[in-house]
Amino acid sequence: MGLLDGKTAIVTGASRGIGQAIAELFASEGAQVACAARTLNEGDHDLEGSLGRTVAAIRDAGGRAEAFCADVSSESDCLALVEGTRAAFGPIDILVNNAALSYFLPISEFATNRWMRAFAVNVHGSFMLSKAVLEDMTKDGRGGAVVNISSGAAIGPGRGPYDAAARGGTMYGATKAALERFTQGLAEEVAPQGNISITCVSPSKVVPTPGTVYHHLVDGMDDPRGEAPEYMARATLLLASERADKVNGRVTYSQQILGEFGWIENPVGRGIDSAGSGYSQV
Repeated sequence: MGLLDGKTAIVTGASRGIGQAIAELFASEGAQVACAARTLNEGDHDLEGSLGRTVAAIRDAGGRAEAFCADVSSESDCLALVEGTRAAFGPIDILVNNAALSYFLPISEFATNRWMRAFAVNVHGSFMLSKAVLEDMTKDGRGGAVVNISSGAAIGPGRGPYDAAARGGTMYGATKAALERFTQGLAEEVAPQGNISITCVSPSKVVPTPGTVYHHLVDGMDDPRGEAPEYMARATLLLASERADKVNGRVTYSQQILGEFGWIENPVGRGIDSAGSGYSQV
């Protein structure tokens, strides 16, 4: 038996990287997975990865998955994704808000339309999808889980003086800090239901993916300083499958939560070797 047998899950940003790893792990644990992203086929995007590849891998392994081409910055796309998932698999039990957009530029050079679009993808999309799936999770006391994917960028540089030059991550960090605050606010709102969890998890160490390689956050997919995407996938599985009273409102890090619940030994990274964001500490 799998931890998610009979569950229906939506995973956004499932065409590559962390989202792909989450979708494949959820399917292997018995979930029916709606895989959402903007890249439907290989070659549609400059980066390697596509919904077609993710869904094919799941089906080849005996799992159930459907691809949904969706732009989570669009409310109509978010609603169509939710309705399409219901039509394919039934009521939604789990939502993973993983899709993200980043531009590494100093604020003095940041185009306003890019700023707005990044917030629309990274924050507004999570709001719109969470609101939509709560209809299923609250109906007749069904319950469910929303897991938001954050980043170490939410921690921020702290107060000065500053020794190192900034890398232009102000916007991305601001969106992820907003996502963490949204997580705990929504968690408080659904707490009276008793069986819905709203959580947030970041990598304990940077994860080599096509995106992080493109932005020069790691030196290739085999960078030894990085963390395999499987850590984030397993941490997301843990948060999606544990009882709400044990995890609701948690803002945490992959290896930290895996170590806390005994899923791994000798955890390292953010939240363990160094302090996490303020939201992870309350």
